[in-house]
Order: sequence, then C-alpha cells, then structure tokens
Amino acid sequence: MSRTAADYLVETLTLAGVERIYGVVGDSLNGFSDALRRLESIQWVHVRHEESAAFAAGAEAHLTGKLAVCAGSCGPGNLHLINGLFEAQRSRVPVLAIAAHIPSSEIGIDFFQATHPENLFRDCSHFVELVSHPEQLPQILLRAMRVAVAQSGVAVVVIPGDVALQPLAQLVPDWLLPAAPIVRPADSELRALADLLNTADRVTLLCGAGCAGAHDRVIELARKLQSPIVHALRGKEHLEYDNPFDVGMTGLLGFASGYQAMKTCDTLLMLGTDFPYRQFLPVQARIAQVDIRAAALGNRCALDVGVLGTVGDTLEALLPLLEAKTDSAHLDASVAGYRKARADLDALAEGGSGTKLIHPQFVNRLVSELTDDDAIFTCDVGTPVAWAARYLRMNGRRRLIGSFSHGSMANALLQAIGAQAAFPGRQVISMSGDGGFTMMMGEFVTLLQHRLPVKVIVLNNGTLGFVELEMKASGFLDTGCDLTNPDFAEMARAMGIKGVRVEKPQDLEAALREVLEYDGPALLDVVTARQELVLPPAKTFDEAHKFGLFMMKAVLDGRASELIDLAKVNLLR
Repeated sequence: MSRTAADYLVETLTLAGVERIYGVVGDSLNGFSDALRRLESIQWVHVRHEESAAFAAGAEAHLTGKLAVCAGSCGPGNLHLINGLFEAQRSRVPVLAIAAHIPSSEIGIDFFQATHPENLFRDCSHFVELVSHPEQLPQILLRAMRVAVAQSGVAVVVIPGDVALQPLAQLVPDWLLPAAPIVRPADSELRALADLLNTADRVTLLCGAGCAGAHDRVIELARKLQSPIVHALRGKEHLEYDNPFDVGMTGLLGFASGYQAMKTCDTLLMLGTDFPYRQFLPVQARIAQVDIRAAALGNRCALDVGVLGTVGDTLEALLPLLEAKTDSAHLDASVAGYRKARADLDALAEGGSGTKLIHPQFVNRLVSELTDDDAIFTCDVGTPVAWAARYLRMNGRRRLIGSFSHGSMANALLQAIGAQAAFPGRQVISMSGDGGFTMMMGEFVTLLQHRLPVKVIVLNNGTLGFVELEMKASGFLDTGCDLTNPDFAEMARAMGIKGVRVEKPQDLEAALREVLEYDGPALLDVVTARQELVLPPAKTFDEAHKFGLFMMKAVLDGRASELIDLAKVNLLR
C-alpha cells in the first residue's frame, strides 16, 4: 500500500509529540483511523460522543500545555465537536481538530451529511481550512498546529475522506512547533506602569489564568506593593496556595473580602485576566492591565495603563522599577476581611451529628481533605463550580478544570476522561451535578471501556440548581428545573462500575473513602440538600427585591412549604 495523506497526518502528529487522539470512528475517518492502526504510534481514545472528544482533548491541553487532538467524521460527527472546541478556544488551550468531510466530488451538491465545516468552526478557532488535494495537507496541517500552539487555541483541519486516502510522498519536516517566546512591554511602557503603581496608596491585584507559571513573581509583587491578591476563578489553581496576600475571589462565586479589596483600592492591577463581570470592578480607582492578548486590554473597563506581555516576563522586568511600600493598612484590612469570610464559609461546611441533610459544602470540604496532594479536579457548571471554588484547596500540585469561560453543562466527566488518559497514575475526581452528569451519561461507559479510574462524585439534589437560583434571584418562579433521577449507584453497579450511595451526613466520610480507595472507576451518589443558596459577595437592593418577589409568588402559587425548606436548609443547621 502506498503512503497516503492519512499516513502523513499521523506521522506529523507523532513527531509533534501527540500521544492520543479522542474521537468516534466513521466512514470519512476510515483512512485516518486505519493509518493510526497500522502505524501504532498514537492511542485512539474511543469516546461515545464527539463533544466528549473535544472536551477531553481540551482538558489534556490544559494540564500539559501541549497540543492535544480530537477528531470527528463528516457532517454530524465533526459538528458534535463544536461545543468542546468553543470551550478550548475560550480557555486558550492548544487543540487541533481533524474534521473529516464528505467525498470531495460531492461537495456543494447537498450530499448526504453535507455541511460546511470550514465555515462552521470559524467562530471557535484561530484557523480552519479545507484540504481539497493531498498536496495541500502539509502546509495546512503544519500551519494549523503552529497556530494552535502559538495562539493558545483551536485550529481545525477539514479533510474529505477520499483525499485522506490519496497518495502523498512528501516527508515530514524536522521543525514543527514554536517554543514559547519571551514577551514583555517596551521600557517606556514599563516605566509608565511603574509610575502608576509607585504613586498609588492602595493597590489591589486581580489575577487570572494568565498568571500560570508566575506564582512567585506575583507574590513578590504583592509583597513589594503591600497589595492583597484577588483571584478570578481560573486563577485559583495558580495563586491560591502559599500566598499570604490571598483574599479570595470576587464575582458571583466570590468572597466578601475579595469584593471589598477591589472596591476599596485606589489602583487596580489586572494580571492575565479578562474577568467578565464589570459590576464587580472598582468605579473610582485607576486601573492598569497586563495581558498577552491585545483584545483583552481595556475589554471590560477603561484603563489608565495597558501593556502587552506575559505576566511572568512583564513582572520580571517591572519589579526592579518599583518602590517598596511600607503602609500595609489596605492589605491588613483585606486579609482580616478574608479570614472572617473564610471562617463564615467554613462554618457552613460542617457535617455535625445533629443535621439530617448533606450540604454540598461539607461534601467538597471532605473531598478536599481526603484526596491526593496532586489530585486533578473537574467540576460541572452550576452549583458544583461554586462549591469547588470555595472549598477545594489548591497547593501548587493539584489542578482544577471546568468550563469557566464557556459555561457549558456536562463538562466535568468529559474533561475527567482527558485528564485521566493523560495522567493515568494520578487521582482524577469529577465533581458532577446531577443535571450535567445525566446530560452526557453515555460517557460513563467510556471509563469502563478504557479502564480509566476516574472517581465521579454526583451531587444529587434533584434540580438544575444554579438555574433555579437564578430564576428566584430574578423574581421568577422556578419552572422546568426538576430532575427525576435514578439511583446512580445502582446504575453504576449494573454497568460493572463500583457505585456507592449516601444519604446521611454521618455516612459520608466512610463512603467517600471507600470510593477514593477503590482501584478502578467508581461513582459516589450523594443525595444533597436541594435548597442550598449560593450567596454572592455583595447583595444589591434589586436582588433582594426580586428574591422577595419570588417568595410572594411562591406563596400565591401554593408553594409555601418550599420556603420553609429554604429557611431550614440555609438557616437551621
């Protein structure tokens, strides 16, 4: 058999260090999957849905920083990739998608399963191109790989199944991918930033995922400026640990202390974050921003200084220009506020012997205490994110992944597949909501098929919890949120996977230990309190008014008993 374009594709990915590809096989992918079988250099991770493939690849890229790959067959196959690709693009992790296409002779005449993937994926990628002839593949593929790595995002190669089977004699070049560059502002811009910070009295740092790898420099900066550090959710895993300046998060899931540290500063320095909630940003303060992306500078608010550069490279050049501050009043007040806020949150995470309900805060606190020091956590969108953000402790070795920028449901199990495939020796915990878990429940079987020892913890409260809270907070009666769930532990056991169900708080620790210590995939079905409130760090009069409006509507609708339950769950512990 002569060497094909599909062979070239596999050889190139192999030389680039790709170890596995996530996807679902299909007719237009046959040439590619056969090349993978023959060359035996890359593992094919067979998932049950292409959306899972893209989420799993994104998780691998997030954890390794290296190019990860997913693939889908023509039409509906590769179209299913799109949600996971949006997640990877918005999280800025390098993912290459191979989108197989209908036969090249049938493009443009409404053939079976015809779509236009070169158009469909433009909004969720930095690069997408159609390979119409095998001689085009080397240039298109190599450019796609370089763009995905250099721009930290998604690139898509669209290739018809018949083109993948055609001969291609060209050799793979020696150089494939660029190394990370050193990027910092010009000296004049650094001086302007230093002048702004040197003339400030109360500086607060707001730090995001762009601070990855720059932990020590950020700490040194905070020490020099006597600044509290507020972290965005995606900055949690990079900055929460070994940090005497940490005052928690702000935003909808944040702490009162983080909110106050932002509102009381006279200068805010945003480092590697495109924090989206403008209502939590200070109004009167001067604001400076450091980011590698020009589009992020000034995207949420007007800036006094904005500079382009990576956080690590920029701070290394900036620190010698800064004058050490001695007044720690702003920092001290912010840290004291954090200690109080942390104590209040921790008080909600007790599972005292007198309580009959399992509160999700208690679940997450125990998970944090009992899991490995290098555990990898994934968490579903909704209330699982809130509890993970507030109770899972990071230490510099642990990792936390979620759909924090895209906000997709059902991400946790899918990302756990990618995390466990990439790191088979580490403990991977999927903190799943019952809504998210059931949305993509077919992938639970993937754990069995690939012997992935992921531990799935399902917070089973019988509702789309965060949606229900949003409706109530907006003054609406919650409708369409109820979930009629099976016994997930029984379901797991029927599939040949260990399942444990727990309904009482006093049984939780033993059940959790049993699941965590099991050698293989396992599920813990935790029946948790439904009416648990996730309170933001600052409550407005409008929010209080609308929640009161919900309560009045609930009484008029004959649902007064739910209000009693709400009070019992959140006040009578």
